[in-house]
Amino acid sequence: MSLVVPALAWAHAEPVAQQAPGWTLSPGILIPLAFSLLLYVSGAARLFQRAHGGRGLLRRRAMLFAAGWLILAAAVVSPLHEAGESSFTLHMIEHEVLMLVAAPLLVLARPLETMLWAWPGPARKVIGGWVHSSALQSSWRFLSGAVTATLLQAAALWLWHGPILFELALAHDGWHIAQHLSFLISALLFWSAMFHNKRAHGGRGLAVLCLFATSVISGALGALMAFSQSPWYPRYAALGLAPFGLTPVEDQQLAGLLMWIPGGLVHAAAALILLAALLRDSTETISKTPRFPATDPSIRDAGI
Repeated sequence: MSLVVPALAWAHAEPVAQQAPGWTLSPGILIPLAFSLLLYVSGAARLFQRAHGGRGLLRRRAMLFAAGWLILAAAVVSPLHEAGESSFTLHMIEHEVLMLVAAPLLVLARPLETMLWAWPGPARKVIGGWVHSSALQSSWRFLSGAVTATLLQAAALWLWHGPILFELALAHDGWHIAQHLSFLISALLFWSAMFHNKRAHGGRGLAVLCLFATSVISGALGALMAFSQSPWYPRYAALGLAPFGLTPVEDQQLAGLLMWIPGGLVHAAAALILLAALLRDSTETISKTPRFPATDPSIRDAGI
């Protein structure tokens, strides 16, 4: 039924004139972006002054943060964001950039550790005490578990791409911001669980399984879109032709292919990288295991 209603809306809708997309300069987006950048730059500057041998690591993390922040800002501020209101394909590209490019780069940069140093000493102690509280630690262990993070990201993907919630996001800026926040936060939790829980929650082996599972979960949603013969979202259907001359159905099918194939490949590639690291760690562990020569008298006398 959810697919029939959008199809009927498309059949009876008149194409809407489209304007060239512009930059999104909403304070609700610009202020958090600017504040996060200010915190990171201030913290990184203070750490760099104090550090000596670890400056190379700080530089690498700063480069990762800069790349992730710039890509995130480009996705939500550049004309790509506004263009997504007239093309589901462009909207999907924005989501993929947020979740598959910006989020893992930001996670690898470990920005919260650096941002903490932007605050004065007394404030750092208060924040540090709060962060290390048992309640927050327990919540973080639960949320950053590989299985929990995988389920949260999958729920965000499937629920927000349902016609009802997606239409709300297209029609209201507040819901649109909530949609992107849920995508970004769930992706940050997911990639944190994949990259930073080497020993906890089952370690890298469980992360590999969750990455492969995510490629299947997101791929299944993309496949449904790619094979659908009717548009899911009335707002896109009412626009008539999407940019590049695509019909609403073709636009949706292309968006589904982007979620299905490139999205699945990113998760599969990350799984293979972690699997290689897991095998390397196993090999190193085996190589460090003590070996007793057969000529050792104690071994020979014991009958081994």
